[in-house]
Amino acid sequence: MGMIERMREDIAAARLRDPAARSAIEVALLYPGLHAIWVHRVSHVLWRRRLRLPARAGSQIARWLTGIEIHPGATIGRRFFIDHGMGVVIGETTEIGDDVMLYHGVTLGGRTRTAGKRHPTLGDGVAVGAGAKVLGPISVGAGSVIGANAVVTRDAPADSILVGVPAKPRQRTEGEDSRAVLTAPDNYVI
Repeated sequence: MGMIERMREDIAAARLRDPAARSAIEVALLYPGLHAIWVHRVSHVLWRRRLRLPARAGSQIARWLTGIEIHPGATIGRRFFIDHGMGVVIGETTEIGDDVMLYHGVTLGGRTRTAGKRHPTLGDGVAVGAGAKVLGPISVGAGSVIGANAVVTRDAPADSILVGVPAKPRQRTEGEDSRAVLTAPDNYVI
């Protein structure tokens, strides 16, 4: 898939997930989450080619412009969307599947200073609520939803809902919509 097709796919994903999106041109010009991921893709290519300084420079420029920090070493799938985005941090060894959505203030961070895998892996279709922290080399299974302000430090199976500090998973009921789960009062952490 070429760069232009990938950008169109990103714009379509944003319009699908954000009911406030009025047009493709609005999304392309004014959505910082898209700008951050587009810069990340360039920085990630540089990182993989061992051009570390320009890769980090690109990620820092994107951080300065968008308020979203994505390490160029992070691996991110297709149709990734960050809604609002301010304060999002994605660490170096993070792996993110396809069709993942993050809200503002999310941290995908590490808990150790040792080399190697230090950051989380999110499966396809995971949704992460505002202010949630997913920490350490853990895996969150496909289709899972992490509630607002939850702190996830342990692996979670596919299709689970994670809420609380520390977050505890519960299985999703069949047909439960991710957006509805993220806005349900039972899943807020205060």
